[in-house]
Amino acid sequence: MPLAFSAAGALVAMTVTGLASAPGASARPGGAFSQGPGNSAGAALVSQGKQTFRFDTFGDESFWGGTLQLNKTIEGAAHGGIGPGLSPNEALALGLKVDVSALPGSVQQGILNGTINLNDPAVTLALLKLNAVVGVKGFFDSNGSLSSVGIECALCHSTVDNSLATGIGHRLDGWANRDLNVGAIIGFAPNLQPIATLLGTDVATVQKVLSAWGPGKFDAELLLDGKAFQPNGTSSAALIPPAFGLAGVNLHTYTGWGSIPYWNAFVAVLEMHGHGTFIDPRLDNAAQFPIAAANGFGHVVANPDLVTPKLPGLQAYELSLRAPKPPPGSFNPAMAAAGKALFDGPAECATCHVPPLFTEPGWNLVPSSAVGEDNFEASRSPTGMLRTTPLAGLWTHQKGGFYHDGRFPTLLAVVQHYNTVFNLGLTPAQENDLVQYLLSI
Repeated sequence: MPLAFSAAGALVAMTVTGLASAPGASARPGGAFSQGPGNSAGAALVSQGKQTFRFDTFGDESFWGGTLQLNKTIEGAAHGGIGPGLSPNEALALGLKVDVSALPGSVQQGILNGTINLNDPAVTLALLKLNAVVGVKGFFDSNGSLSSVGIECALCHSTVDNSLATGIGHRLDGWANRDLNVGAIIGFAPNLQPIATLLGTDVATVQKVLSAWGPGKFDAELLLDGKAFQPNGTSSAALIPPAFGLAGVNLHTYTGWGSIPYWNAFVAVLEMHGHGTFIDPRLDNAAQFPIAAANGFGHVVANPDLVTPKLPGLQAYELSLRAPKPPPGSFNPAMAAAGKALFDGPAECATCHVPPLFTEPGWNLVPSSAVGEDNFEASRSPTGMLRTTPLAGLWTHQKGGFYHDGRFPTLLAVVQHYNTVFNLGLTPAQENDLVQYLLSI
């Protein structure tokens, strides 16, 4: 999705000594990185990938700033741009997050006591200069003007713990930012004509499409197939997935486009508009991907290539991101225990969601008909199928609903759906026990 960002590069869990500094990670003596020079090299690769995930734009500022001119509306006319500018409060309302670790103590105190005006776009520029806006990098000229702006993987796949204030806290890498209104952010850019031209439509239509996404969603295939809306008239945008808990999982994203390094390359080049090489001849299928085929999106070559050298480290870091355990008191332990017995037994959930991966070991794609779902989303993928979603850490991404498009508002609605589709005969009490178990893993 050239319109949205970051994607399914994901995953869990190397419980190793070298990852003690990664969010959610834990150290364990004798882990893979605790022995020998090869393991030291592995730890260095994880560290490199963390830097890439958090701070690398892959040169995409030439698109977000240079082409769409998003920097101008962020800056505002009072500071050399156009319009009123973007204040911190407006940015937070769009779901953007601020890394408290990047803020000097005086700034933290000023936010707490109100002496820093969060309604002033000049404060947004100051935050960008501090490199404190998660997933967004500002580029400033010698006069201090915002000359361009780029995005990073962390924009969609990190949030914060709100430790200082709502939207301001320590980074939680790998967590889906279900507050992020990607469509509104893109729509804030003053020059959407390049997107309209690619889609073969007008800017007003592009704005209508973007405004239909809503918080926590983006459309990964829009600039590949041009299908902005589902047959029922709702947006084709999908929920931003978490980027943790997927170590050992075969294919990633809702429809299994590819592995972690595949998706990282896809996102960095086609979605973030970074300068890199990406190859996938499946996008030459003009019947399925008319826009991608016409524009050669399956055969992108860049020189210099700012993406490919970063893929190993990026994958290593993503594989270090563990699915976070739910906080005490967030689920009913007795009900969860009863739910686990159902999950592993009569409800047959573990047949596909095999613990501890909570997806199929090996081939983890199924036809949409097998889970009682329409085929629209699956038909937009080269696989034509849906991935069995790994379930660890579900408690972190309940906002926005479940399934790829949030069609089920709660976990209970998901359980009820499967109870009906598979004729499980679960009682309401058993359905609720399963929900508590899902919240516990």
